[in-house]
Amino acid sequence: MLAGLAPEAIELGQMFAAAGHELALVGGPVRDAFLGRLSADLDFTTSANPDETQVLLAAWGDAHWDIGKAFGTIGARRHGRRHGGEDVVVEVTTYRMDAYDASSRKPEVVFGDSLEGDLSRRDFTVNSMAVRLPELTFVDPFGGLTDLARRVLRTPVAARQSFDDDPLRMMRAARFAAQLGFAVDDDALAAIRDMHERITIVSAERVRDELTKLLLAPVPRPGLEVLVGTGLAQHVLPELPALHLERDEHHRHKDVYEHSLTVLERAIALETGPDGPVPSPDLVLRLAALLHDIGKPATRRFEAGGVVSFHHHEVVGAKLVARRLRELRFDKATVQAVARLTELHLRFHGYGEVGWTDSAVRRYVTDAGALLERLHRLTRSDCTTRNRRKAERLSAAYDDLEVRIATLREQEELRSIRPDLDGAQIMAILGVAPGPVVGQAYTYLLEVRMDRGPLSAADAREALLTWWADQPR
Repeated sequence: MLAGLAPEAIELGQMFAAAGHELALVGGPVRDAFLGRLSADLDFTTSANPDETQVLLAAWGDAHWDIGKAFGTIGARRHGRRHGGEDVVVEVTTYRMDAYDASSRKPEVVFGDSLEGDLSRRDFTVNSMAVRLPELTFVDPFGGLTDLARRVLRTPVAARQSFDDDPLRMMRAARFAAQLGFAVDDDALAAIRDMHERITIVSAERVRDELTKLLLAPVPRPGLEVLVGTGLAQHVLPELPALHLERDEHHRHKDVYEHSLTVLERAIALETGPDGPVPSPDLVLRLAALLHDIGKPATRRFEAGGVVSFHHHEVVGAKLVARRLRELRFDKATVQAVARLTELHLRFHGYGEVGWTDSAVRRYVTDAGALLERLHRLTRSDCTTRNRRKAERLSAAYDDLEVRIATLREQEELRSIRPDLDGAQIMAILGVAPGPVVGQAYTYLLEVRMDRGPLSAADAREALLTWWADQPR
């Protein structure tokens, strides 16, 4: 593993050593190397202060930036020297310790003086491994390699201290549970349950970024279960645990929480490759799948005969989705798209029982607009019934709807094609008054247009006169 490190890492280690500084590759790249994964970016930690680091990276890279300098981080990029012509991006951070004041939303940065001290402030032991450069010495003071083999997320220091120092680490526990498929250590879970309210001091933007990474993971469910099971979701996404609706005694409705996680999994399975209409991973589709039913708790009613209804939950849900995503500082386009999909997710219901007119199909397409392909996948994923016949019936009905949409699109495209001469031009060329012959000529020219493509005015006039010469008088 160590011998396979990027040559750029060795080169940087030699540069920093020559300048009298320590340098180590740290965190995700080291972890991923043991997992057999390639890291696109390289993260380092150093004894050099940010000014010293900036001088060295300016000499090494084709570009560098100091946007994270207040936190001790300098970044750099070297163009296309790696195999395959890929750029190499590095970030180098001075040894540091972070701590939150009880009322602060931003960590206080205190620079440290040792690699081991820096590793102790990291979120989990699997991210607290390092490789000293250029000598390639593996450093693992907290047993990260053992935890990596056990597939466990454990904090390098006491969990309560770690989460108290940086509450966002509680979100990272959920995120890594999704990204890596690792279990969260019992002590860490207990600490999160006891301290979940402390997440409220972290900025909405930082929470949003962790939630986004969680949802874009290959299997988000384990991470979402950590959020809900520890109480974090009460502050981050309270509408999700609220889906744990109390079941009525006759079990007339589904477990909406489990249903939503299942819809998310089904939607992910329907994402496409990079050249498809909904490339994976798609944040808008995943958010819509997870949140499409959050209007149900507010609209649940027990009707006569034990029937449970959720009338207009899609409308209420769309408003709740928009509000929650705005509070999490998602961009306007994402907020609008997820809210719109939530509002439309029930539109298909009844299609199989009541025949839609072509006008209704066109309206469905128009209302979905650019979200149509996502709506297709959301609607199909929302069918989680265990009744095989019902599931087959719904699937067949949606197959039929998609065929009708494709057919209408083709017809509408054909209908948008017009002959190269309009009615007034036809009458002027033939010297005739309005009447059936004008319509016949128009139809003929349309067929010519379909067969031969666009014609010049002269060619169209010639075709019209040829047709006219063959007509009985």
